[in-house]
Amino acid sequence: MTLKEQIHADKMQEVEEEYLHAELTEAIIKAFYTVYNSLGYGFLEKVYENALYLELLNMGLTVVRQSPVTVYYQEKEVGQYYADLLVDDLVILELKAAETICKEHEYQLINYLKATKIEVGLLLNFGTKPQVKRKIFSNRRMC
Repeated sequence: MTLKEQIHADKMQEVEEEYLHAELTEAIIKAFYTVYNSLGYGFLEKVYENALYLELLNMGLTVVRQSPVTVYYQEKEVGQYYADLLVDDLVILELKAAETICKEHEYQLINYLKATKIEVGLLLNFGTKPQVKRKIFSNRRMC
């Protein structure tokens, strides 16, 4: 493969990853805005989690609350966290009710993706202004 062909293949891979599960993430984002527009700002994360869970179920999606994420170091379990919501075994949702999304929130979601076989995550903030961040971590990079 020539260098030009490799660059093109790499760009196509980036596009595929960028839009991985696009239809599902668009549906989730729509549900997020439905919940935000109904409840507004000021509740605890758990309230938004429960409402979004119901909204996603009503859309016919499979949703797991507090899905365990196990972290390994040198093939030994070193911790366990819980992703707020897991949708259709394809997208991890990390919910926040903060003033704004910060880098630590983004790293938390990326680490959840690293620790699982899930490659797409959405960081949804029910702050004073609704915010959405989409994160991708391709597990193929780990091979």
